[in-house]
Amino acid sequence: MGKGVKAAVIGGVFAVMVGGAGYGGYNIVNALNGAGGSGPGSERQSGPPSSAEVEETTGRFFAAWEKGQAATAASYTNNADEAGRLLGGYAEEAHITDVRITPGAASGTTVPYTVKATVAHDGKSRPLTYRSKLTVVRGVTTGRALVDWRPSVVHPRLRDGDTLVTEGSASPPIEAVDRDGTVLTKEKYPSLGPILDTLRARYGDRAGGTPGVELVVRHADEATADTPLLTLVEGRPGKLRTTLGAKVQAAAEKAVGRFAESSVVAVKPSTGEVLAVANQRADGFNAAFLGRVAPGSTMKIITAAMLIDNGVTSMNGAAPCPDTAVWQGQTFRNLTGMRPDEGATLADSFLRSCNTAFVKLVDEEPLTDASLTREAQERFGLGRDDWRTGIDSFDGSVPAVGGPDRAAGAIGQGQVQMNPLTMASVTATAITGAFRQPHLVPPGLDGREPATAKGLPAATAAQLKQMMRLTATRGTAQEAMAGLDGDIGAKTGSAEVDGKATSDSWFTGFRDDVAAAAMAEQGGHGGDAAGPIVAAVLRAGG
Repeated sequence: MGKGVKAAVIGGVFAVMVGGAGYGGYNIVNALNGAGGSGPGSERQSGPPSSAEVEETTGRFFAAWEKGQAATAASYTNNADEAGRLLGGYAEEAHITDVRITPGAASGTTVPYTVKATVAHDGKSRPLTYRSKLTVVRGVTTGRALVDWRPSVVHPRLRDGDTLVTEGSASPPIEAVDRDGTVLTKEKYPSLGPILDTLRARYGDRAGGTPGVELVVRHADEATADTPLLTLVEGRPGKLRTTLGAKVQAAAEKAVGRFAESSVVAVKPSTGEVLAVANQRADGFNAAFLGRVAPGSTMKIITAAMLIDNGVTSMNGAAPCPDTAVWQGQTFRNLTGMRPDEGATLADSFLRSCNTAFVKLVDEEPLTDASLTREAQERFGLGRDDWRTGIDSFDGSVPAVGGPDRAAGAIGQGQVQMNPLTMASVTATAITGAFRQPHLVPPGLDGREPATAKGLPAATAAQLKQMMRLTATRGTAQEAMAGLDGDIGAKTGSAEVDGKATSDSWFTGFRDDVAAAAMAEQGGHGGDAAGPIVAAVLRAGG
């Protein structure tokens, strides 16, 4: 069967026996005797479920689940319709049998448990073991103690709308390798797990392998690749060469591991090849490629290019840095403690990351509401939704806007949206003058046409590169970049986000022919979290 089959939705049917004949038998007896306060006919209860109710409800739920009695099991949840539908389809499509569940010690109303089962398909079978948990709540209308229904009751990898399916795999397995032939696995490089799944779905047929039989999570979003959980029959993997570098990838994995909700991308400016992509996120989202957030002052690279290309100023031209700047009624300020400098050049204001200098300059002739958009699209290849990297990616958004958002966009706030992939590309374009669309898989594998853009005049690129050098050696990036040799440059950023007490940390930099960008949610100033991540990656890429 292929992806079009009607899949058993995640909440499927587990046959549950806890402690041999003990738990299931115990609860059946109690159910027959009417013991406990959560069954039909009990007096209406209120408040959190008691420990006795938690034990009784989970026991009855497990016992019905063990027998494949979907409707009965669903009646012990707070979403009987959805639970019944999911539980009822489990055995047929996921082919899971002989399930045993061993509950752990309850923590309040939450009960952890270990599932042991067998997956059997076409005469092949494999044991399956994993841990999950459920919570017992008080029914809003019935007052009964009920299992709070959610897909993770069945398997912790499942989310709303996902399904479990055991069948011949939709795509042959792949053996992904880096640019030098080193094998890349999700065990060694955890951040690559979802990416490798996507590469398999897209390129498994082209890599020359043969499919096997697997239990997979089939996601509600059809654009998301299946997540394999268990292999019953090994397929023969085909080799897929990527642009990644194992050494740089390892450094990226380690670097993001230090900061929660952080992401980084490294690219080779001379070719556009992606050398590393890593995320440290609880939700598994590839924010490095797909994030859509304000990039803070790293955006000043593009804004500076716009100012130079339109003749407003130059690296050594005037860019005064006052305490405040007012744009159509909105007041913009610098970081606390920044000394004003009315005689500052663009290089001075860039290396110090003076917001007010950039806000004042974007009001100069001949700039319009669309100038920053044109610079981003035509020079840096951003915001046209035409990047073909080899996996799903977002190539930024710099909309043409008026009012205060025009000024905010110049300093990477307002409606501007970026991610580490786009900002690494921005740095690569800035220091080479040429836009080379980033890619993770060689375009020749499937005939992808990379996006193109004009790039920058040589004089503009030379000035941007020199300002980034000064920022790395004398400016806001100096501490993070300390100790790196070679030709280095950087730009820091911090992006304020509504509802967050601490700003997001942004940093992009280069060392010789490696450019990298990182962000860390609520990481503070650019040099606090994102800076050390980028520096570690650049150090490995030398």
